[in-house]
Amino acid sequence: MSTDTKMESAGLSSASVPVSATADVQISPALNDVSLDDKYTSNSGTIFLSGIQALVRLPMIQRQRDLAMGLNTAGFISGYRGSPLGGLDETLWKTKKLLEQNHVQFVPGVNEDLAATAVWGTQTVGLIGPAKYDGVFSMWYGKGPGVDRCGDVFKHMNHAGTAQYGGVLLVAGDDHGAYSSTLPHQSDHIFSACMIPMLYPCNVQEYLDLGLHAWAMSRFSGCAVGFKALADTVESTASVDADPFRLKIVYPEDFVMPEGGLNTRLSLDTLGVQARKQEALMQDYKIYAALAYARANKLNHTTIDSPHAKLGIVASGKSYLDVLEAMEELGIDEKRAADIGIRVFKVSMPWPLEPDSIREFAQGLDEILVVEEKRQMVEYQLKEQLYNWRDDVRPRVIGKFDEKGEWVHPRGEWLLTSKADFSVAQIARVIAGRIARFHTSDLIKARLAFLEAKDEVLRKQVSTPARPAYYCSGCPHNTSTKVPEGSLALAGIGCHVMATAIYPEHNKLTTHMGGEGAPWIGQAAFSQIPHVFQNLGDGTYFHSGYLAIRAAVAARVNITYKILYNDAVAMTGGQPVDGTITVPMMAQQMAAEGVKRIALVTEDLSRYTDRSALPAMVTLHDRKDMDAVQRELRDIEGCSVLIYDQTCAAEKRRRRKKGEFPDPNQRLFINEAVCEGCGDCGAQSNCTSLMPLETEFGRKRVIDQSSCNKDYSCVKGFCPSFVTVEGGKVRKTKTGGNRGDDFGVLPQPVLPACEQSYNILLNGIGGTGVITVGALLGMAAHLEGKGASVLDMTGMSQKNGSVTSHIRIVQDPARLRAQRIATGEADLVLGCDILTAGAHDAISKMRAGRTRAVINTHEQPTGAFAKNPDWQFPLDSTERLISDSVEGRADFINATRLATALMGDSIATNLFMLGFSYQKGAIPVSEAALLRAIELNGVAIEANKQAFTWGRRAAVDLAKVEKIALPTQSVVLQMPLSLEKVIARRADFLREYQDAAYAERYTTLVAKVRAAEQKLGKGERLSMAVARYAYKLMAYKDEYEVARLYTNGDFTEKLKQQFDGEFSVQFNFAPPLFAKKDAQGRLIKARYGSWMFGVLRVLAKGKRLRGTAFDIFGKTEERRMERALIAEYFAQTEALLQSLSAETLDQAVAIASLPEMIRGFGHVKEKAVAEYRERLQSLQAQLVLKSA
Repeated sequence: MSTDTKMESAGLSSASVPVSATADVQISPALNDVSLDDKYTSNSGTIFLSGIQALVRLPMIQRQRDLAMGLNTAGFISGYRGSPLGGLDETLWKTKKLLEQNHVQFVPGVNEDLAATAVWGTQTVGLIGPAKYDGVFSMWYGKGPGVDRCGDVFKHMNHAGTAQYGGVLLVAGDDHGAYSSTLPHQSDHIFSACMIPMLYPCNVQEYLDLGLHAWAMSRFSGCAVGFKALADTVESTASVDADPFRLKIVYPEDFVMPEGGLNTRLSLDTLGVQARKQEALMQDYKIYAALAYARANKLNHTTIDSPHAKLGIVASGKSYLDVLEAMEELGIDEKRAADIGIRVFKVSMPWPLEPDSIREFAQGLDEILVVEEKRQMVEYQLKEQLYNWRDDVRPRVIGKFDEKGEWVHPRGEWLLTSKADFSVAQIARVIAGRIARFHTSDLIKARLAFLEAKDEVLRKQVSTPARPAYYCSGCPHNTSTKVPEGSLALAGIGCHVMATAIYPEHNKLTTHMGGEGAPWIGQAAFSQIPHVFQNLGDGTYFHSGYLAIRAAVAARVNITYKILYNDAVAMTGGQPVDGTITVPMMAQQMAAEGVKRIALVTEDLSRYTDRSALPAMVTLHDRKDMDAVQRELRDIEGCSVLIYDQTCAAEKRRRRKKGEFPDPNQRLFINEAVCEGCGDCGAQSNCTSLMPLETEFGRKRVIDQSSCNKDYSCVKGFCPSFVTVEGGKVRKTKTGGNRGDDFGVLPQPVLPACEQSYNILLNGIGGTGVITVGALLGMAAHLEGKGASVLDMTGMSQKNGSVTSHIRIVQDPARLRAQRIATGEADLVLGCDILTAGAHDAISKMRAGRTRAVINTHEQPTGAFAKNPDWQFPLDSTERLISDSVEGRADFINATRLATALMGDSIATNLFMLGFSYQKGAIPVSEAALLRAIELNGVAIEANKQAFTWGRRAAVDLAKVEKIALPTQSVVLQMPLSLEKVIARRADFLREYQDAAYAERYTTLVAKVRAAEQKLGKGERLSMAVARYAYKLMAYKDEYEVARLYTNGDFTEKLKQQFDGEFSVQFNFAPPLFAKKDAQGRLIKARYGSWMFGVLRVLAKGKRLRGTAFDIFGKTEERRMERALIAEYFAQTEALLQSLSAETLDQAVAIASLPEMIRGFGHVKEKAVAEYRERLQSLQAQLVLKSA
C-alpha cells in the first residue's frame, strides 16, 4: 500500500547532502548482466523493454514456439504509423536484420487498408499454389483512425478466415484522450462491428502473452484478432519475463468443429452464396470458437475473491491496474477485500465477453461495478448476459452511470465518465461509495478524506502558460503554410494541422487523412470565397491525398494544393515515405491528372538545373517568391498545384550529424546594437531559435546557434541587424573539460527507500533528449533487479511541446500497478523545463510533505514568442507556485546555463539535472547502475557521464561549479539602473550618436520633467519614462547610425566571442535609395560582401550631415517621420507637464512610455507608428477626461 509518511532525508534546498556513515563508499547492489540486444535475443531472466519493443519481439517468439512444435512458419508485418504507434515502424526498421534472421518480413504500408489487405494476403498463400512455409503469422498496426479506415478489409479478411498455421493480429493504437489525435479514439466498437475478437493488455508483459494468445486464437477460430494498444501501455517500459515458452496455451477440446474447419478455404460457389456461407460460419462457429479459446485459457478470470462477496468489480486492460491502485489508495489489500466482501474480475478479452466465467463470477453478488474507459463495451455485454437470470440471483450492474441508468430522462448521474480519462482517485471514490452501502469502515473513510485533501490541488488556480507543440526551428511548414493577405488555407493532417493554432487567421478547418481539399468541393458552390489553398504533406499525398486532388480536378473547383515535399513523415519521427516519391514524380502525376498549373518552389534552385524530368508546364521559383507565386495561383480558375520543396528541419539535423546532408558553412548573427526588437524576424520565419535578449536598451534578439537548423528565413525580417558569417565555427566553451579533480571523492547520498513505489515525474521539452533520462532511470532500476515502469506522455511533443514521463520504481516488481502517477503521489518532480513543471498536470502530482522538486530555471520561450515579441517568461510566479506546492522543498538551478558552459552543448542539461537530483538523495537507484545505463544507451557515453558528475558536484558546491563554468562572469545580483545612471548613459550615447548639443537637448528635457515630478513627491516614474523614450526616439537608427554601430568595434568584438577560426561577414541590407521592391512596394533586402565594411566606415563619419540640406537619406518619408516623432514627443511632454498632477500622473507615464511601441525599420516601423498614433490618441482623450 502507498505510504503517507514523510521521506527521512534532508530537504533539497539544504546545501548539505545526506551521507551515510561511510560517505566515500556506496555499497551498490549487484547489477544484472544486460546488453542492448537482450530485449530481442534473451531467452531467460528478465528484459527491459517498451510496449513498442514488445511488439517487435513478439513475432520472433512466435517463430521460436512454432519451430519447437515442428512448424516451419514465417512472419509478416505491415501497417501505417500514427501515435501512439508512431515509433513502431522506426523500431521495426532498426531491427529489420534481426527480424529477417527469424523469417519475419516487414513491409510498411502505403496506407492502412492496403497494409491490411497485404496482411490478409498472407493467409491465402497456400490457396494459390505451393508455399515456402507451413504458414505465415501476420501483424497489422495502425492508430484508431486507421482502424476506422480498414472496416471494409477487416470484415472481408475476418469472414474469409485465417490459415491453419498462420493467424492475424490487428494492433490498434488507441488515443483515449486525443493527446495526439483529431478525435479521442476507441477501436473496441469497430472490432466488434467487424466480428473481430479483441484482446486488451494491461502492461508490457501482456503484450507478449496476449500477443501469443492472439495468434493461437486466430489459428483456432479462423478469426483475425484485435489487440488494443493504449498509449499508457504501448509507450511504457517495464521489466518482463524473457522466457519465450513461459506461456502454456490450451486448445479447447470441447468445441465441435464444422466440416472443413474454420480456416480460410477456396470456394467454387458464386459470390453471393459464398458470402452467405462465410456469414453463417462466422455467426454459428467462428466467434464461438474464439469464446471457447478464451474460456479454455482463462483469459477472463477472477483475481480477488471473497467467501461472502457482495460487490463485484469488473475491469479490463489499463482499467484493471487502475482498480488495483484505487483499492490500494483505500487501504484495501486482498485480505481486506475478502473480509469486506469484494470480488474482482480481470477481463483480457473485452469482446466478445466470455459468458461462463462471468456467470460464475456473478454468483451471489448484489452488485457489479464495471470499470472501463470510454464508451461501454463490457458493461453492455454483461447486462445482456445476465438479463435473463432469475431475479433472486441477478446482480445489479452499474458502470458509467448509477443505478438510474443511461437512457431514462433525466438520465442517471455519471459515475465514471466516457468523455475523458478518469483518474485512480475517481475510481476509488466510486468503489468506496458502493462499499458504503453494505460495509462501514473508518479506515476507508479516513482514506477518502485523504484523497479529498490530495484532490484540493486539482482546484488550485494555475496560470502558467502552456507549452504547446510548435514547428521546429527552420521547419518548412513555417513558410509553406502561410498564404497571401486575403486568402485562407484549409489545414492538412499531421504537422499541417498545427497551422490552425499557429496561423489561425489564415488556416481554417481540417479533415481526415486523405480528404484534404474535398470539403471545398461541397463548400465552393455556396461560399462567397472564390478560392482556397489546401495544405498537404508528401506523406499524406502518397498515403491517399492524391485521390482528393483527382476529385478536386473532376469537380472543377478553384483550389490550389500546396504539397510540401519535406522528404520525411515529420509528425511521427521523420520516417521515410513508404515507397518512392520524388518531386518530378509528383509533378508528372499532377500534370497527368489535368491540373491547370504547377509551380515548383524550392529552397535550392540548383536541385533543378536539369529540368528534363519535370513536365514542361512546371514553373520554377525560389522560396523567397512564395507569396508572389501564391498570389498568381489564386487567380487561376480550376485546380492548381504548388509543390514546396524543403527538407524537414529535424531530418536535416539528423542527417547532418551522420554526414548524409549538406551542412552549409554559414551562420546568421544579429548585431544587438542595431536590432530594434520589433520581432519581424520572428514574424517572417516563425523560428524558435530566435531568443529574447534583455539589454539596458530594451529587449533585442539573439540566435540560439545550438538549435538553429540553418534555414536562414529569419534574415527576411526587415532589419539591417542580420549578418551572414561564412567560415569559422561556433565557439563552444567547455570550461568543464577535465576540470574537477579538486572536488575529490564526492560524498554518496542516502538513497530513498522504494519498498513502496517511488514516483518520479519528469518534465521537459520535446526534442531535447529529456525522454532519455526516463529510459536511463528505468534501465538502472532493471539492472538492480527492481521493478520499474516508465510511461512517456509525448503526443506531438517532439515538436517543441511539453514532455512528461511517469517513472515508478519499486523494490518488488510485483507491486507495480498503474503506469501513471496519481494526484499528489509524486516523490520527485524533476523539471528540466520550469514551464512544464509549473503546469497544472505537474502541480497536481505534488503534495506538501511528500514531493520534492529539482527545477531548471532556464527561460526557454514558447512558440508564442515568435509571433509576440513582448511575450514575458513568468519565471518568478512559476517558481513561487512550485515552491508553495512542495512547501519549499525545491531546488531551482539554471542547469542549461551551467551545463552548456561546462560541456559546450545544452543537450548536457538533462544528465546534469539527473546528477544533481541523485546527489540530493532524490533518486532511488545507485550511481553504478546509472553509469552502466548510460553505457548501455550507447550515445555520447563519456560526455553524458561527465554531465552527470558535474550535476553531482553542483549539488555539493554550487558556487564552485558556477565559478568554473562561468569564470569571467561574477555571480552578483543585477540591480536596476538608477535614474541618474540611465540619463548619464543615454546622454553619452547621444554625444556619440550626434554631438554634445544634441545630448544637451535630451538632458534639458529630462531635467525639466524631474523638476515637475519632484513637486508631486510621487517618485520618478515619469522622469524614468521620458529618460528612456526621449532617448529612444532621438537615437533613431538611420544609415549613419547603423554604420556607426557596425564600425565602432563592439560588433566585431562580439563576433569574435561567438565564432572561432577564419570567417568573413556579409551584410543583409535594403538601401532605400537603390533597393528593389516587391509586389507590395516593400524594399527587398540583398546581400553585400565584406567590402561593405569600408563603405560603412565612411558612412559613419557622415553623421554630422544628419538633418542638414546635404543629408541625402534624410529626405525619405521614414526619416522625416522619425524627426517629426521627436518634435511631437518634446511638445507632448511639455503639454503633459502643464496638466501634471497626482491624479494625471499614471496617464502621463503611460503616454510618455508609449514610444516603446515604435520599433523596426521601413514598413515595419511605419505600421508600428500608425498603431502608436492610434493608441496615443486614445490615451490623450482619457487624459483630457481625467484632467476635467
